Amino acid sequence: MPKITILKKTNLQEDSWHSMLISLFRGWAALEVAAAHLRAMTYPGFGEVANPPVLFVGLAFSTGFAYLAVMVFFVLSGWLVGGSFLNKMDSERALQHYAVDRVSRLWVVLVPTFVVALLAGVAVGVVDPARVSFSADNPYSVSAFIGNMFGLQTILVPSFGENFPLWSLANETWYYVLFPLLVLVFRGRSIAWRASALLAIGAIVQLVTPEIILYFSIWLLGVAFSRVKIEAGLLLRWVLLILAAGSAVLIRLKGTNEFNLESYPQFLMFSLLFGLFLCSMQFKRQPSPKLDRLDRTGKFFADFSFTLYVLHVPLILVMVYLMPSLLGTSKLSPHILSHYLVYVAMFLVLVVGSYLFHLPFEANTGRVRRWVKGQLFTRVGTVRT
Repeated sequence: MPKITILKKTNLQEDSWHSMLISLFRGWAALEVAAAHLRAMTYPGFGEVANPPVLFVGLAFSTGFAYLAVMVFFVLSGWLVGGSFLNKMDSERALQHYAVDRVSRLWVVLVPTFVVALLAGVAVGVVDPARVSFSADNPYSVSAFIGNMFGLQTILVPSFGENFPLWSLANETWYYVLFPLLVLVFRGRSIAWRASALLAIGAIVQLVTPEIILYFSIWLLGVAFSRVKIEAGLLLRWVLLILAAGSAVLIRLKGTNEFNLESYPQFLMFSLLFGLFLCSMQFKRQPSPKLDRLDRTGKFFADFSFTLYVLHVPLILVMVYLMPSLLGTSKLSPHILSHYLVYVAMFLVLVVGSYLFHLPFEANTGRVRRWVKGQLFTRVGTVRT
């Protein structure tokens, strides 16, 4: 029988099986989302293709898990971000450190990405560089830029630069805010702290969409699962993996490929099975050259997964704009074999371009955090002294 243990601290050790799997899933999720959007923006819709060839059926099926990939991001974000915060919440300046970590995680990547999106808009002719817009309805406006920096896309402003995957960052941003407030409601130092946190949560609930609040439960599942260790045999671990993968395939074939209130039950089912599988993998992995290579591969793609997620649409918009002049067509054909090679080449542009773009920005997030904390907390300590 499996043994279930509630951990006192979230296990973030990198030599554990679940840590390696988390890196692999983070990398896969970003690659899946980019591949899905590239296919959707370069090929005709699957329902529009008469007698689709087997190759296109395979491409359409394999790139149809984008929303499930986002659910993977939500669960892993709760596991890593929420679990890490719970580990450190009793340390000095825990909330301040958490705030710097979360803001730097978002802004170090978003600011340069928004600049690229703006340049892409100029390149494709949808932005006039001589005019500055402040309209809240204009996806290239100053208002949209600022609103997206604070997670207000899909709430008060559109996604900046028509970068539609940014809808999930609105969710993430508010989950980053809601979780410590929720902790303060139960662990606040005084009644005043707890009441203030509860009022803040109420205000956020009134501001954001019902979908953001509902899917916060999936993010919280990740937090909860980070404290659960399931000691099970190989058979049960395989059963959990097969059930999680099977639910994903079932959702892909029969479910709703949308993010709304009606699709919540299917995504909740998948998230539960996925989280339980990770819980069953919370044990140390033995050193192995093959596993070490797999671990390095996962970490490689995970390290720039955020950049790939937010940057791929501006890059696709530019490539789609260039397609008529380079290929003589605005859409790839499912019936022309060479067009699949074009798709692969475009996908490689997304991956390689995102990797190179992450080097001066996302790769230096830790350095930025240390500098900001040094400036803020050193000065505070000096003033108090």
